[in-house]
Amino acid sequence: MNNTPLGSGNISRRQLLQKLGIILSSFAAFLVAIPIFGAIFAPFFRNTPRIWRKVGILDDFKIGETVLVKFKDSSPLPWSGITAETASWVRRTAEYDFLALSVNCAHLGCPVRWVKDAELFLCPCHGGVYYKDGSYAAGPPPHGLSHYPVRVRNNSVEIMTSPIPITTI
Repeated sequence: MNNTPLGSGNISRRQLLQKLGIILSSFAAFLVAIPIFGAIFAPFFRNTPRIWRKVGILDDFKIGETVLVKFKDSSPLPWSGITAETASWVRRTAEYDFLALSVNCAHLGCPVRWVKDAELFLCPCHGGVYYKDGSYAAGPPPHGLSHYPVRVRNNSVEIMTSPIPITTI
């Protein structure tokens, strides 16, 4: 096989095929990288809607009682199905005052449960403990439970849905 130039200033067939291979490989890598970069950076440019969701009527909640309410996530995808459902612990603190806490532990997002007798929220995964107002009590969580804004409108109790930040420390 002869690798001599084909003429003055021309490249050999081997060099031509090497350069063509590099160009085609680079183009293929670029095409593969587009959806990867899109998946990584899309959340930075997408606004998650904040929607008021009805979780019950005023008479459903007794003052001083903590109850679990379920509602649809703020940005469910069409194929989400049951995973579009989320929940919150709601405590009625006064006639028209409510406290809504995330059901997700601030450590790794495990669902916390309410222990009525102890008036504590407990995370079964890593031993996180929170007081009845959602503040940090013990365990690995770096802070208290996240709060949802709550309002009473036309005798309905509504929660403003939003993504809940989970800290992994």
